[in-house]
Amino acid sequence: MAETHRVAITGMGMITPLGAGARTFWENLLAGRVAVAPLTRFDCEGFPSRVAAQIDDFDPSDFLAKRRIQWTDRFSQLAVASAKLAVEDAGFSVDGTGADIGVYTGSALGGLTFAEEQIEAFHREGLRSVRPLLTISVFGGAAASNVAIEFGITGPTIANSDSCAAGAIAIGEAYRAVKRGDVRSALAGGIEAPLAPLTFGAFTVARAMSTRNEDPAGASRPFDADRDGFVMGEGAGMFVLERYEDAVRRDAHIYGEITGFGTSNDAFHMSAPLADGSQTAGAMQRALDEARISPGEVEAINAHGSSTRLGDRAEALAYERIFGKRLSEIPVSATKGQHGHALGATGAWEIAIAAMSMRDGVIPGAVNLERIDDECPIRCSRETIDVKARVVLSNSSGFGGINAALVLRAAE
Repeated sequence: MAETHRVAITGMGMITPLGAGARTFWENLLAGRVAVAPLTRFDCEGFPSRVAAQIDDFDPSDFLAKRRIQWTDRFSQLAVASAKLAVEDAGFSVDGTGADIGVYTGSALGGLTFAEEQIEAFHREGLRSVRPLLTISVFGGAAASNVAIEFGITGPTIANSDSCAAGAIAIGEAYRAVKRGDVRSALAGGIEAPLAPLTFGAFTVARAMSTRNEDPAGASRPFDADRDGFVMGEGAGMFVLERYEDAVRRDAHIYGEITGFGTSNDAFHMSAPLADGSQTAGAMQRALDEARISPGEVEAINAHGSSTRLGDRAEALAYERIFGKRLSEIPVSATKGQHGHALGATGAWEIAIAAMSMRDGVIPGAVNLERIDDECPIRCSRETIDVKARVVLSNSSGFGGINAALVLRAAE
């Protein structure tokens, strides 16, 4: 049997509506700050949903040279910026050719919003107005490729577009690559830049998003009885994953260890979850099996908690399938009420939250949870919960019935 390696998280880079950098993101989360506000990126007058978690202070020149900015769109800029923050946080060095390092990214929509902008220019002014940048920006692998170019990484560069589970799946695939020995380390995470009129409007037409426009801060309310849909966000989250022994050898700070990864598909509907949660539970069980732990060893859960009526209920039923009566004892974090749902990027943020929860012994509260839905019998609180969790399960799901789960263990 081939040798396998333990996999450590040694760096985290966040560009989020709650701030840049893992520390700022975490501190604002625990402080209860809500980044959901009226959408101002474009004119959304007449849209059913007019709230979002947008990032207004991101300046790509803080992270990229002028020439690189000219040849990247917001999607790739967010990826490079968050990767740089992760590498800096890890004190990590990309030496030699970078052949032993991989880049794994996930995004639901890739460079679609830049394409939307260029389509408008084409219809307004013709082909000569379209930027050549479009050809190298719209595909989902553009972000991963730009990260590889920025750092000189020549190892595997793999991108997925697995809807809202994309970031979690990218991290899971990177974990597997390091574990198998395909690479010694990896940059992995999720990126999303979806705030453009047609893209945003399409989700509104699909009736997936909250219409609580008069109360933006209260619009996203995972597991609350009065939830009415998710709130779209934007941003990126990237991680440095390393062989555990390498991290120990270089005396790196270790946030935690990834020990299991599982995926599944509902095989049911493109936009609605399987109501009984059975395949969401299947992804979790696969992750637990790979981690070689029982449900009884899980001490906290980081929920997908999208704030949709069907999604939250199906997720709660999935937890019941896995944990049974013990579910009422396990603290659950559901934080999209603060940072919104940045589609493929959010799973990465939530894995960071799981890691920092273990480190600091605190589970963030669900700020808008006023009355938990009777059909979601979970231990989720509006207030933070103090608990020294050693094992956390993080769950993500998305359109297409795609589910992903990761098991994290606290650093030794």
